[in-house]
Amino acid sequence: MNGLKAAERRGPARILLVDDHALVRRGVRLILDQEPDLTVVAEAADGAEAVELARSLDLDLVVLDIAMPRMTGLQAAREIGRRSSRGEPPRMLMLSMHDNEQYFFESLKVGASGYVLKSAADEDLVSACRAALRGEAFVYPAAMSPLVRDYLDRLRRGERVPDTVLTEREDEVLKLIAEGSSSKEIAAALTISVKTVERHRANILAKLGMRDRTQLTRYAIRAGLIEP
Repeated sequence: MNGLKAAERRGPARILLVDDHALVRRGVRLILDQEPDLTVVAEAADGAEAVELARSLDLDLVVLDIAMPRMTGLQAAREIGRRSSRGEPPRMLMLSMHDNEQYFFESLKVGASGYVLKSAADEDLVSACRAALRGEAFVYPAAMSPLVRDYLDRLRRGERVPDTVLTEREDEVLKLIAEGSSSKEIAAALTISVKTVERHRANILAKLGMRDRTQLTRYAIRAGLIEP
């Protein structure tokens, strides 16, 4: 059933809305529910909850905030795209407070159709949702720099684009480091040993060419793992 598009069901597209701020969810829901072809059928307050709901619900689209506790929107999008048990996974679209090219690139890499600035949601969100449902990338006007155009052109031509620098596990460790967790706390949260955490930390610093937690935190903000 999940593989069927909304048009084939002759009903509005079914949307899961994910944001850790209830007021943001309320505002976004008001925008979407005014449209006859779109309907919000469920909400989640973090990425982990979104992954669980996406496994159990018949959805056409998941709209995710990028920076959330427990699991970021980017991490959740990767999981949703990988673990769908109902055939074709739903389309995905990211929301962000920040005008950041890297967020756009990361969104495409995890299978989303781009992202919408929260400050322009009333103008762009509906169009972005419809583009995502058509399987198209949505690029808000300010993001159409030559770098973004080149990236999209390479995707359309089927050329290989660079992978993310860090592994999924390293992303998880980095997020927790940037949030101030100790190695012991990270080990407990991820069910790994402290020695493994330290090895991941060393690999992250080496890959990114960084020296300390401050630099890692700045990177984590740019990559959408935490909010500034």
